Amino acid sequence: MKKPEQNAKKELERKNFEAAGTFHGVKQTTKPSAHQSPSLKKPFLLPKKSSGHSSGKIIVFSLVLGIFLIGAVSLPSSNNSSDENLPAVQQVSVTPSENTDEDTSEVTGNIAQASSSQNSDTYTNSIGMEFVLIPAGEFEMGSPSDEEDRYDDEGPAHTVTIEESYYLGKYEVTQEQWKAVMGSNPSCFEGDDLPVEKVSWNDVQEFIEKLNEMEGTDKYCLPSEAEWEYACRAGTTTRYSFGDDESELEDYAWYSSNSNSKTHVVGQKKPNAWGLYDMHGNVWEWCQDAYHSDYDGAPSDGSAWEDSGSSDRVDRGGGWGSGARSCRSALRGWDDPGAHGDYLGFRVLRKL
Repeated sequence: MKKPEQNAKKELERKNFEAAGTFHGVKQTTKPSAHQSPSLKKPFLLPKKSSGHSSGKIIVFSLVLGIFLIGAVSLPSSNNSSDENLPAVQQVSVTPSENTDEDTSEVTGNIAQASSSQNSDTYTNSIGMEFVLIPAGEFEMGSPSDEEDRYDDEGPAHTVTIEESYYLGKYEVTQEQWKAVMGSNPSCFEGDDLPVEKVSWNDVQEFIEKLNEMEGTDKYCLPSEAEWEYACRAGTTTRYSFGDDESELEDYAWYSSNSNSKTHVVGQKKPNAWGLYDMHGNVWEWCQDAYHSDYDGAPSDGSAWEDSGSSDRVDRGGGWGSGARSCRSALRGWDDPGAHGDYLGFRVLRKL
C-alpha cells in the first residue's frame, strides 16, 4: 500500500492554466552568430587601355606587375603544410598582446563558448537534452534511524559505492524533448518547457529505446534508485540536498506549499551542489528499480535492484502536490509501472 500522502497527491484538484514565461533552464538551440570573414581585397586589375596611350606604357606596367607577382610568390609561408589538417577553430589565434581593439572581446567570447560546448563535465545530445557529469564515489544510502519524518523503508542505511562516473539529466525531461522522440504529448499541464508527465514506467522504457536509436547508442537509461539518490544528495548527508531546514525548500522545489497545484518550467529553482535542478519537487521521477519494502539485501554497487520485490517501480523526489516530508533526499515512492499520473515524470542517465 502506498503512503497516505502519495494517495492524497493523486486526488488534488487539477486546474487549467496557460504555461507562461521564458524558459530559463534548457540550453538554447539557436546557433551563435558566426564571425564575419575579413573583407577580401579587390583583385588587382589592369587599367583600361585609353586611345592615344603608347604601347611603351603598357610594357612598363607589365614589367612592374611581373616583379610584384614574383615577389609575392617568393614570400615564405610557415603554414603551407599544416593548415589543411587543422579544424577551423584552431586556426583562430587571439591573445591580449596581439589585439587590443573591440573585436578581441567578441572573438575571445566565442572561443570560450566553443570550448565550453565540449567540456567533459557536461554533455548535450541532438535534441538539446543537457547532462551533468556525476563523479564516481561512495555514500550512505537511506536515512539514519533518527532522521525527522523518515519512513521505515528508508533503512537500513547502507554504504553504496558508485564505481563509474555517469551523466545525469540536468533537468527533468521536458514535453518538447518527449515530443521530439515520441511524436506526441501525454501531459496534463501543457507547455514545451514544462516537465513531461502522465508517463508510465513502461512509456519511459519505450522513450529510452527510441532515444538510443536516434542517437545511435545504447548508453541512455533510467537511473537506478542508488544513482538517483547519490546525485540528489551531491555529497550531503542531510534531509535535503541543501541542509535540514525545510523552510529553505521553496528555494529549491515546486511542492504543495508553492506550486499552485501544477508543474512549472524546469530549472527555475536553485540547483543542488552538482548543478542538478528540480531534484526536489515538480514531478516524481521514475527509477529503474523494483520497489522493495526496505534495503535488506540491496546492491552495494549502485546497480538497479530489479529481482524479487514487488511489481511496482520506484519513483523519487516528490512532486508539485507533495509535502516537504516527501521531498526529502531519502524518501521513496512507488507506483505501478503502467500508472499515468500527472505527477509522474523522469530524467535520463547517460553512461560514459
